Amino acid sequence: MMTVDDNQDETDFGIEYDDAFSSKYMAKHILGRGVSSTVRLCCNRNTNEEYAVKIIDITGQNHGGDNRAEAIQEEYRNEILILNKMAEGEGHPNIIALIDFIESPTYFFLVFELCHSGELFDYLTAVITLSEKKTRAIMRSVISAVAYIHSHNIVHRDLKPENILLDANLKVKISDFGMAAELTEGVYLRELCGTPGYMAPEMLKCSMGLENISSYGQKIDLWACGVIMYTLLVGRPPFWHRKKMLMLRAIMEGRYRFGSPEWDDISDTPKDLISKLLVVDPKLRLTAEEALEHPFFQQTEVPIGTTFNARRKFKAACLVVYGVVRLRHYCGQRIISPHSIQENPYGVKAIRKALDGCAFNIYRHWVKKGQGQDRAALFANSPKMDIKNLNNSLSSSQQTTPTMSRSSSTTGMAT
Repeated sequence: MMTVDDNQDETDFGIEYDDAFSSKYMAKHILGRGVSSTVRLCCNRNTNEEYAVKIIDITGQNHGGDNRAEAIQEEYRNEILILNKMAEGEGHPNIIALIDFIESPTYFFLVFELCHSGELFDYLTAVITLSEKKTRAIMRSVISAVAYIHSHNIVHRDLKPENILLDANLKVKISDFGMAAELTEGVYLRELCGTPGYMAPEMLKCSMGLENISSYGQKIDLWACGVIMYTLLVGRPPFWHRKKMLMLRAIMEGRYRFGSPEWDDISDTPKDLISKLLVVDPKLRLTAEEALEHPFFQQTEVPIGTTFNARRKFKAACLVVYGVVRLRHYCGQRIISPHSIQENPYGVKAIRKALDGCAFNIYRHWVKKGQGQDRAALFANSPKMDIKNLNNSLSSSQQTTPTMSRSSSTTGMAT
């Protein structure tokens, strides 16, 4: 049976690995790559059902020797144990399902349910920002899954948009439990792991030996939820700096802000939830259950037995919109004035989203390369010239140009 080089063309089909896997599944094109793994589309040979298979080389040839190979094997065996524990009983609809596990002398094969829409990270890159309604739906699912994980005394430790998958209906599936840990009596978590921008202050302080913090617990996942929610609403994370130490210091001090103009159109309720998740002291931070009880997730439901009259609701909505427009007219205000666009085009939400969308269309490949190319870097730049001064300089140049042309023509005639 032939072995496979992961650097080959991603569109190749019919790829085969060891007999233990290939007798049951047929591996297809690459869906993604990790530090120590490759994810491919695969098909069950008997049922033709499609899955995603994470393939891990456990020989150590590509990972720096036998010691690294043993660490990789231990990491993925731990992930399998935790995923099996998550699947006990009915499991949870927002946690990725492990369909099969196959071990060979050279590879681990973890077969998962297929999420057709890919990572939440890629979805966010395509749409730039999410509305409060979509953010509410996604974060409710994420925090509900986190509550389920915590109820089994497990900490995920690596929650981020790249590890949240979406199925064909954009239903959330939390994945990648490679860094997850089980909290048992006498076990204290001290390791520094995860992605810097999503690490909680207590994890950083514990690793640096600051403030006599000897360990951290489940609340680090709620901090990550706050970072994710912030990112969904405005397209960039709350903590980012080109110099990593400055970013880590901001995290440990909890320094972030709801800046203008990105947060001007967002209501106070999601801001309040974020501010209660991004709390430096984990004792004061919300638990998953408390977060789900926050007003942001409470919606008015239609009472059972009542009839929903779509025509009446639509007519009422039209009257409200008409009234708001007329009220703005009588107050002497326009919905978007040319002056406001001229003064600060980035302050208009529609224009801001169009500009950010163009940037991401150009650089979407760039933000996926690694830690050095964070999506927040695209938001970190500021104009070098003030727009107001630029407009004034353009106006002055337009006024002087005709005078110059007349004087030059007069000189030419005199000559």
